[in-house]
Amino acid sequence: MLQSKTRWNLASLDVEGEARAAVLARSLSLSPLVARLLVQRGYDRVEEARQFLNGGIECLHDPFLLKDMKTAADRISLARQRGERVRIYGDYDADGVSSTTLMTYLFQRLELNFDHYIPHRTLEGYGLNKKALEAAAEKGVTLIVTVDTGISAVEEIAYAAELGIDVVVTDHHEPPHVLPAAHAIVNPKQEDCGYPFKGLAGVGVAFKLATALLGEPPLEWTDVVALGTIADLMPLTDENRVLVRFGLEQLRQTDKPGFRALAEVGGVDLPALLATHIAFSMAPRINAAGRLDHANAAVELLTAATDEAAAAGAIRLDALNKERQGIVEDIVLQAQAMWDAKCEAAKEAGEPQPSVIVLAGEGWNAGVVGIVASKMIEKHYKPTIILGMDAETGKCKGSARSIEGYDLHAALTECEEWLDHYGGHQAAAGMTLHRDNLAPFEAKLSSLADAWLQEDDWVPKLTIDLSCKMEDATLKVREQLSKLEPFGAGNAAPKLLLTGITLADRKTMGKERTHLKLALAGQGKMLDAIGFGYGHLAERLTFGAEVEVVGELTINEWNGQRKAQFMLSDLRVPHIQLFDKRNDPECETFASLGRLLGSSGIAQSQGIVLVPNAPWMEAAGQSEHFRLPPGFQLLTYEALIGQYIQGRHLIVIGKPASAEQLSSAVAACSGLEAVHLLYSIDKEQAEFPAREDFGQLYQLLRRECPLPEAGSRQALAARLNRSAQSVDLMLGVFEELEFIACENETIALSAVTGKKELSLSRKYRDGSRMAESNAILSLPAKQLSDWLTVQSSITQNEHNEGVVHS
Repeated sequence: MLQSKTRWNLASLDVEGEARAAVLARSLSLSPLVARLLVQRGYDRVEEARQFLNGGIECLHDPFLLKDMKTAADRISLARQRGERVRIYGDYDADGVSSTTLMTYLFQRLELNFDHYIPHRTLEGYGLNKKALEAAAEKGVTLIVTVDTGISAVEEIAYAAELGIDVVVTDHHEPPHVLPAAHAIVNPKQEDCGYPFKGLAGVGVAFKLATALLGEPPLEWTDVVALGTIADLMPLTDENRVLVRFGLEQLRQTDKPGFRALAEVGGVDLPALLATHIAFSMAPRINAAGRLDHANAAVELLTAATDEAAAAGAIRLDALNKERQGIVEDIVLQAQAMWDAKCEAAKEAGEPQPSVIVLAGEGWNAGVVGIVASKMIEKHYKPTIILGMDAETGKCKGSARSIEGYDLHAALTECEEWLDHYGGHQAAAGMTLHRDNLAPFEAKLSSLADAWLQEDDWVPKLTIDLSCKMEDATLKVREQLSKLEPFGAGNAAPKLLLTGITLADRKTMGKERTHLKLALAGQGKMLDAIGFGYGHLAERLTFGAEVEVVGELTINEWNGQRKAQFMLSDLRVPHIQLFDKRNDPECETFASLGRLLGSSGIAQSQGIVLVPNAPWMEAAGQSEHFRLPPGFQLLTYEALIGQYIQGRHLIVIGKPASAEQLSSAVAACSGLEAVHLLYSIDKEQAEFPAREDFGQLYQLLRRECPLPEAGSRQALAARLNRSAQSVDLMLGVFEELEFIACENETIALSAVTGKKELSLSRKYRDGSRMAESNAILSLPAKQLSDWLTVQSSITQNEHNEGVVHS
C-alpha cells in the first residue's frame, strides 16, 4: 500500500452526460475519452463542441459592445488629427508589459505622437501617481491611455484633469464602487457594460481597442495577447481561447526579433511552442524586469526592431530572471529556517504549530515574496504570508497565498485593525503593517484558520477529470486531446486516473536521481510514466504492484519516434506491498536489516521489526550493523500478541514458526502499507504426504512386516520415492492410531479391529497445519502478497466492527 499525497476528487458523468458524449463521439469522430471531457467542460451539444474545437475569427465579439469603446476610439482619433502628445501608461507585470507593447504597435501604425510610461515597482508602486502625471504635463502630454491599470485611480485622474490631461482607461480589474471621472472607461467588468465575455486580460482589452480603431482584428499582434493572457492566468475560454490559439500560431512562425530572442534564451523551440512554454519560460523573464529592475526593459525587448537589440535585451532579462531565482532561493531558505524555529518553540511550549505561516525578514525583496509564499505552500500546505521588513521604519510589506477553504480577503478584513493597507481576493492578497502588529496579526489569522477549516482541508485536493483504462492511453487519443488546447486557466490539461495496471518496472532518473520512471502494464500493453520529483518513491514501489496513477497523457518524441507517455501528478498502491528478499543469501543477517532500515523511504517512517524469539532480540541488540530508527519497535511474536500498533512497515527477519504467526503480525499493524520479508526458504523441505501415500505405505507394511527399525525407514522411503522425513511422519501417525507398534527395535502390524480417520492423529493434524503454513510462507511473491492483503482486510474489518483478537 502507498498513500497518495493529495485528496483525489474524481468527476463523473451521469447517464444523460454519457449519452451526450456518445453523440459527440459519433458526430465529430472523437474518441469516447475526448467526447466525455467536452461534455464535462460544458460543451455537450454538437455545434457548441465543434465551435470550441474549431472556432476562429468569427468567434471574436464586436469591440463596440464594450461600454465607452466608441468614446475612447474617437478621443484617440482626435488626438491623431490634432497631433497631440499621447502617453501610454502601463503596469510592471507581464500583462501590463504586453498591453503597453500592443498599444505601442497600434500607435506606431496610427502614426501618433506618443511615448509610454510604466511606474517603478519599488519606488512608485502600482498604478497612476501624481508625480508621474506632473511629469507628463511638463512634457506636453494632453492624453493618457492606461493599459491594465486605472480603474481605481479616482484621485489621480481628477488631478490629471486639473493638469489639462484627458485620460482614457483600459483595464480588466474589478471596478470599485466609485469610478474615476475619466474621458472614457473601457472595462468589460463594469456593471453596466453589456460585453458578453468578462475574462479578457489587460492586453485583451487593448486588443479590442486596436480592433475598434483599425476596423479589423490585428491578428498579427495576437502573439503579445497570448503572452499577457497566459501570464495573467486569465481563463482560456470564449474569445481568449481564440486569441491565444492564434497567438501561439503567430509565435511558432514569428519574425519579431524580441520573441525570437526571448525563446532562445529560454531554450524554447518556437515551432513546437505550447502555452506552458509561455507560462514557465517567457512570462517569468518578462516579469523579472519589473520585479528587480524596471519593466521598460521588457517593453524594449518586445518592441525591438533588430536582432542585435533583441538579443541584448533578452540576455539582460535572462540575467535578471536568474538573479530573481537566486533571491527567491535565499529567501525560501531563510523563511524555512524561521518557520522551523517557530515550530520548535511552539513544541517546547507545549503548543501546536501556528495554522497560518506569517514570516517577515529584513531586506526581503517585496517583488518576489509572493513567489516565496507559493513555495512555502507547496511544502507545508498552509496559508502563507511573507513580508519584507524595513529595519528603520518597521514597515512590513508583503504578499499572501492561500489554500482552498481559507478566504484570505475575508481573513484580512477580520484583521484590518492591525493593517495599514490590504487588498486582494480569496487566493492571493497584498498588505502592509508595522512589525509591532505581527504577533496579534498572526494569532488572529491562525485562530480563523482553526475555526474555518476541517481536518480534510489541510490535505491538498487534486481534481481528476476522468477515470480511464490502458486502452485510452494511446497516441491517437493524445493527438485528439490536442484539439482541446491551449491548456491553462479555465481550460486545464485533463487530469486522468489510470486504473487496472500493474508495475512492470521502475527506476530513478536525473543527476540527483530525483525523478521517477515507471513501466506500467495493462490489457496487454505497456506505457511509460514519468514523475518529476518522485524519485524518492522508487524504493517504496514493488514490482507487480497494482497501482493507480493520476496525471496527464502526453507525447514523447525521441529519435523520430512518437509514443504516448503519462506525466504523473500523484499515485497510490491500494493494497499492502510485499518486498520479498527471501532469495537473498544475506537476508537473515543484521547487516541486511540495517541497510533496509537505513533507506530513506523507511528511516523516516514508522513500523515494527519482528524477530522469532528472545535470542534474536539479544543478537539484534549486540549487532554493530543494526540501529533501530525512532519510529520503529523491535518485538517478538509473543510480545505482539494482543497489541494493535500504528505502523506503515512490518519487517520480518527470521522465518516465522507458522503462517498464523505472520497473519497475526499483519493483524497487529494499523495503517500497514508494506511487509518486508527477510528469511530463507527451505527449498528441500518435504511435502506433506497425501492420503494415497499413507495407503501405499500401509500396504507395503502389510506385506513385509515385521521389519527391523534400523535401516527400514530409509529403505521404505526409497521404495515409495518419498523423503525419509515423510516416511517418519506417516509411521508416527500409524503408531499413534495403533495401526503399527514399534517395540524392541521392530516395526510390527497391530491387530486392527476397524478403520480410523487419519485426522484423529495429533501428529497428522499438526503436520498438516505445519505443511500448510510452510507452503504459504514459501509462496511466490505475488500469491503471498494477495494472501497478506486478505489477512489485513479481514482484520481491518474486524477492528472497524470493534473486534480485537488476542
